[in-house]
Amino acid sequence: MPIPSDASKKEQPSTYFVQDRQNKLELARLTVQDRMVTALMGGVLPEQADVSSFRRVLDIGSGSGSWAIEAAQTFPEMTLIGIDISQRMVQYAREQADLQQVGDRVEFHTMDALRKLEFPNSYFDLVNLRFGVSFMRTWDWYNLLREMIRVTRSGGVIRLTDNEIVHESNSPALTRFFEIIRHAMFRAGHLFEEENTGLTAHLADMLSRHGCREVQTKRFALEFRGGTADAGAYYEDAAHVGQTLRPFIQKWVGLPDDYDAVYQQALADIKRDDFRNTWYFLTAWGKCP
Repeated sequence: MPIPSDASKKEQPSTYFVQDRQNKLELARLTVQDRMVTALMGGVLPEQADVSSFRRVLDIGSGSGSWAIEAAQTFPEMTLIGIDISQRMVQYAREQADLQQVGDRVEFHTMDALRKLEFPNSYFDLVNLRFGVSFMRTWDWYNLLREMIRVTRSGGVIRLTDNEIVHESNSPALTRFFEIIRHAMFRAGHLFEEENTGLTAHLADMLSRHGCREVQTKRFALEFRGGTADAGAYYEDAAHVGQTLRPFIQKWVGLPDDYDAVYQQALADIKRDDFRNTWYFLTAWGKCP
């Protein structure tokens, strides 16, 4: 299927919560986070009992490309297209696909998911969106889901995976750190409520209201324990978040006076051998009408 050349496109203003996506810190963070979350959830499609019908797959907000690339490696029968508003992210994802030798089955294109998706009706068997909370505002969901349904064949699957902003932790500083982030995300319109389930509690209902059938959900509890490799990846992710989200927090709620102290204490706590943390995710999926 022909897709308009990325070279002819002007990159659109982004609603992503890190405005400077050219920032190498954010690129590194997304790569670490994608791989960490996929592994701890049990793979790219852990809740799907049968993936044999997923031949043509779209990944919206593909970022560093990690999910689509791993899907191609896991399921050789799939061909995938990833779209992202950031040209830098798309270029990086293409490079990674070539390095992983799946570039013949995975394409990445610059595209704004909040506009009309540049694909024909009923084109995909599966349309996937992870971490939509990072760029979707509450008022954006109606149009995006309508477009996701349009480009998915009847009986195909629409899949939404997102995280709860608050983490259950034995670190008071980390708890405070995510309270600050959650407050900013609510004020910016990314959450329906300021509680930690301000988006995930709505995913299944939104799919049902758009006509999806057999809507199901699965909750994942990602456990992190001090001194483990998973905690090391979590530390790296948190360290980048504290830096890359500073402008976003400043814009929407202002940086608290104790922000840097809280941030540094949270990082110190993650390195403790007795550190404990649980990060919850929810996947909702349903069949396209």
